[in-house]
Amino acid sequence: MRAGERFTEEATAQLRDAIADAGYNEVFAAGRLDERGLVFEIVVGARGGVSSVPAIAGFLDRGDVLIHNHPSGILEPSDADLAVASRVGENGVGSYIVDGDVRNVYVIAEPVRARALVAIDPDELAGVLEKGGKLAARLPDYEPRRSQIDLVRSIAEAMNGGYVLAAEAGTGVGKSFAYLIPSFAWAARNKERVVVSTATINLQRQLMDKDIPLVASIFKKSLKAVLVKGRGNYLCRTRLQEAIEEEGLFADDEHPLRRIAAWAETSATGDRSDLSFWPEESLWSRVRSEADDCLNMRCPFRESCFVLKVKRDAADADLIVANHHILFSDLAARSGGAGYESTAVLPPYGTIIFDEAHAIESSATSFFSDELTKFSVLKQSSRLYRERRGRKFGVIVKLQNLKGLPPGVLKRFPDAADALFAAMDTADAAALALIGPAMNFRLAARSPAIEASVLKPLVGVERAILSIAELIKDALDDVPEEVEGDQSVREAELALARLSSLAAVCARFQGFDEDPANVYWLDRGKTSQGEAFARFCVTPLDISDTMNEAVFDQFRAVVCLSATLSVGDSFEFWKRRVGLSNTGARAECMAFPSPFPFDRNALLGAPDDAPDPTSPEWQAWINEAIYTLVEASGGKALVLFTSYTALRSAWDAVKPRLDALGITAFRQGDDERSRLMDAFVADVSSVLFATDSFWEGVDAPGETLQLVIITKLPFRVPTDPVQKARAEAVERRGGNSFMDLSLPEAVIRFKQGFGRLIRHSEDRGAVVVLDSRLLAKRYGRVFVSSLPKTNTCFKPLAELAAGLREFVARP
Repeated sequence: MRAGERFTEEATAQLRDAIADAGYNEVFAAGRLDERGLVFEIVVGARGGVSSVPAIAGFLDRGDVLIHNHPSGILEPSDADLAVASRVGENGVGSYIVDGDVRNVYVIAEPVRARALVAIDPDELAGVLEKGGKLAARLPDYEPRRSQIDLVRSIAEAMNGGYVLAAEAGTGVGKSFAYLIPSFAWAARNKERVVVSTATINLQRQLMDKDIPLVASIFKKSLKAVLVKGRGNYLCRTRLQEAIEEEGLFADDEHPLRRIAAWAETSATGDRSDLSFWPEESLWSRVRSEADDCLNMRCPFRESCFVLKVKRDAADADLIVANHHILFSDLAARSGGAGYESTAVLPPYGTIIFDEAHAIESSATSFFSDELTKFSVLKQSSRLYRERRGRKFGVIVKLQNLKGLPPGVLKRFPDAADALFAAMDTADAAALALIGPAMNFRLAARSPAIEASVLKPLVGVERAILSIAELIKDALDDVPEEVEGDQSVREAELALARLSSLAAVCARFQGFDEDPANVYWLDRGKTSQGEAFARFCVTPLDISDTMNEAVFDQFRAVVCLSATLSVGDSFEFWKRRVGLSNTGARAECMAFPSPFPFDRNALLGAPDDAPDPTSPEWQAWINEAIYTLVEASGGKALVLFTSYTALRSAWDAVKPRLDALGITAFRQGDDERSRLMDAFVADVSSVLFATDSFWEGVDAPGETLQLVIITKLPFRVPTDPVQKARAEAVERRGGNSFMDLSLPEAVIRFKQGFGRLIRHSEDRGAVVVLDSRLLAKRYGRVFVSSLPKTNTCFKPLAELAAGLREFVARP
């Protein structure tokens, strides 16, 4: 093809001069295209061979072309040229080869030109929620909410304008409808997929079962939404078959594996939540799908794979609902090389809606953390080789059974595995001794104790892991060519990758003091049988740069919503933690107040005679306070704790007394969360004692919940290694770790707990805080000022209980 068909005269001359200046050696340049599709601007980024491509990557945007010359004048692309074209093509960049005089051009791949996006009408979409609008026609007793209407309009404007919107939507605003309406409109108008990411399964269920079907019915065009869960929620047919083979021929139809196998024959989803019973975690972990076990193209059950079915459904979807962990997994794959135009964990998308956006930092921190325990080592070892009922199973056994493979691997593995277990037991025992009576230990600076108790033992573990990896490599090297495509070979390759990951964690610890971006720490865990074990943890100190690079700087529009993003009237803390304070992307923060009458229906109480939470009598006092308040409310209470130790003590003291009153008490941990919540909601006068995740995601409207007791202000434990490292980082920057980190974190958590009370406009009840610091400390005002305006009662406990009794009894 003549160059004139692809380049303007000016660009041709510019590129020709650049090649001449380089002595007619290879030149790599970025080409910008005009509206006619001609390269009109040349930016030379590198000179040299294909290895120079990374140097120019920063000059290339979607719709550009990567141009390089062949000094030989032969324009046919080499394998290396095709590989480079494929790599840059994932980001919508085209590839051209030209000769030295820029007279001819070979087009390897066309650029993906950005389509002209069609704006959605904010006023039209807001009208859906107005009185007489399309949604009102589908909902009896519908009443428009001004905050919701304003939120729809703002989200639509963010999508049109291509910027980040952080929206705090108070309880009752109806944020799911507010983002689903513009999301579906955008997907329908622009044929561009939208991802909705949530933190909790409860919200995903609400979206898929209620909100999405209703909103989708508003649009004339048929629109598809798909829920994508973590692959561990789905059954793997290959692993099920292996588990059945290991168990042998069992005749009992009620054996859980047989029940799962029967269910798999008829299940359309393979989703664990669709089972009629809840299998024990130890059993489900043997049959669930796992990325590092997936055989992909070599899987004999590929065509009926449940995970693959979800991926296919997602590829046809206009809207995908996922959790934060799945989204971060996808973003990590994209920023790691998969690109933003092709399928990674999810199919490509253009807009992200983060619901429950207050959890972004914790979700990202969890995803990007690494962990090593003796159980993770045992798990990988048992996948390689295990004996059950006198029979041998595992990757090595399969590999050894391949025709033509020498028998050495199977003979050498048991000794290598024993060496690994011994090394891991040594590391585990040394770490537990270093932790001592505490719950954790942070590696802050290199010391003889850390060398002896952590680093040296992990060197032994790493060597033992690599010895096993070497065994597998040797076996793979001996695999005859005619069986290289066997399933067992793929399984062995996956095993090598898993072993490399474990060894990499050990290696990371050796340089802990040269890695300021991460926190290295030990944690004391406990099995269900009470056995202590050590976790070797690596946790990112800060996720703000990751969020910028992978999210805010990559996507046209990002909408972050939650009922709890601000502290006081400021979004600054949340923005700083997720990277919005230093992003180059345009960002707007807006608050949309709750329409609920908190000033009429909610009471905020705190006993002004409460002892200090650090005093010896505090636990006994709150035990009595909980009973007094619950007796006054007639049950119907959620009691929130910041530690399981305090919960257990209160439960032991208060439950027998509640039983005597005929009030049923439930405790977190006594049953699976969803069943526990169902039982609590069903028994209107019951009380639920809970901690951790129950501070958010609990939705119990009506009479079921009229009292929320917050036993202690939810400050994170200051000795927590990650918290301590982050506090030190704040201080190093010249900040105040209490005011800039601990306090705002606690306020946002506190707002979540408060938000459990009023879920509908007619709900009525009280939130009582038993922590004396709410009234005694100046910073207590920050907690109170961050809540909606309510009735207040700050009196001695006896008077507060009387006021509570009167308040909840009012019609």
